[in-house]
Amino acid sequence: MDLTRQTAVPDHGWTQHYDIVQEMGDWYATVGDYGQAQDCYERAAMLAPDEAGPYLGTGVIALQQGKLADAEIAFRVALRLDARCSKALAGLAMIAQQQKNWQNAFDLYLKSLELDGDNLTALLGLFQVSCQMGSFARVIEYLHTYLNLHPADTAVMFCLATLYLKEKQPDRARRILKDILALEPNNTDAKNLLEEAENRIPIPA
Repeated sequence: MDLTRQTAVPDHGWTQHYDIVQEMGDWYATVGDYGQAQDCYERAAMLAPDEAGPYLGTGVIALQQGKLADAEIAFRVALRLDARCSKALAGLAMIAQQQKNWQNAFDLYLKSLELDGDNLTALLGLFQVSCQMGSFARVIEYLHTYLNLHPADTAVMFCLATLYLKEKQPDRARRILKDILALEPNNTDAKNLLEEAENRIPIPA
């Protein structure tokens, strides 16, 4: 982040408030206006040098643009400012995942979730990496933790059912898939996976 570059954000009174400028940056980033977002993050960093938020935002922008080295620098600065920043750890995990460094990504996602079990980005990243590594026990634990907070999140339920199938527990997968279909009767993916789960359940002798 070049804090010496003059920001393009108009210098009205409200641009002197960190929270407002940071939220503006997040909004611009959400709509894909990365230039304006970066300007806001730079002003936010000047207004509050000890806040991790502007560096998180900068890291996300760099990640979206495929600038992995820049993203890593930004996330590490955010982590230095806030050692318990779950989002910065998830950002570093995403970089490791893109580099196919599965073990490092797995460890970083776990650390992120230990700090914030409600971090969906880290949770889904851990799921993807677990599928690459064939190691599912920890991600199943965190999927359950997340579902305790969001019991109707069918995307996470589907991930959990998928892992139970991989763990050769088709009956558990079936129960979850039936719960999904109770919420979303037209969910084709759940229907197909339910058929697969039922085909794997041993027929009683």
